[in-house]
Amino acid sequence: MSSPADLKGILVALITPFTDDGSKIDEARLAAHINRLIDAGIHGLVPGGSTGEFTVLSTDERKQLTELCVKYAAGRVPVVAGTGATSTREAVELSKHAAQVGAAAVMVVPPYYDAVNYEILREMMAEIHEASKLPILYYNIPSASGLTLTPQEIAGLSDVGVKYMKDTSGNATALTELLFALSDKIATFNGWDTLTFYGLVAGAPGGVWGAANIIPELAVELWDAIAIKGDLKRGRELWAKAWPICKFLESYNYASAVKTGMELLGHKTGGLRKPFGLLSKEQQEEFAVLINNVGLKTVI
Repeated sequence: MSSPADLKGILVALITPFTDDGSKIDEARLAAHINRLIDAGIHGLVPGGSTGEFTVLSTDERKQLTELCVKYAAGRVPVVAGTGATSTREAVELSKHAAQVGAAAVMVVPPYYDAVNYEILREMMAEIHEASKLPILYYNIPSASGLTLTPQEIAGLSDVGVKYMKDTSGNATALTELLFALSDKIATFNGWDTLTFYGLVAGAPGGVWGAANIIPELAVELWDAIAIKGDLKRGRELWAKAWPICKFLESYNYASAVKTGMELLGHKTGGLRKPFGLLSKEQQEEFAVLINNVGLKTVI
């Protein structure tokens, strides 16, 4: 069993690039993006989450995505495969597959249509862990799952295979309790963009961060300044640049905004599968200004 400290740093909540007609995953685009992120210094990949549009991928595509990410990462950084599903059966199948192809851990969101209770959640996590033997990163996103847990309940999942947590609750008070009082039970990664600075300063072992698809160098620089060098002054300067982008991303459909940002930088993504799409022309123009302000050059 891996220890809670094994994963750390900036883990990118990875987009899923499609072909131009959206019919399949574009392997070449994915490989290029992963190499770009690793060259920028990011510390891990988290494919198959919300940013990766997992709800519009077939089971076979989700398996393919995990396989490709492990292949293209080539051991340089760990891959944490998103394997959450509305049924235990599918989550177990995806998690076993992730283990077989070399993922370091699995990220599991609770069933997100009919909310489960805590006892059912524990049973589900235990089955996933028993089948895969991989550590679980619990994806805490109450707005999507309908399940709100106390910090103590989240920490209690540690005895059914949950060693990490991505906190996308936006609840800074609960995040604080998990980081300061319950860190011996579970390693809590921030997953709410506009709380990234606070999470790192408060001692989170890292962040699962969608914005890092767009600003990987800045994301890594922020991590290095705060978590490695303890340079709070420099961290504040970097966060002043990153925060407007994070705020913008949280103002729209998140995957749409992230892919729009990549398109603005000239990285083809294949757009999104319907019902979602890239942001409007007016929104793109607003976003381009924010991206240019951090020193990156957009193509519009």
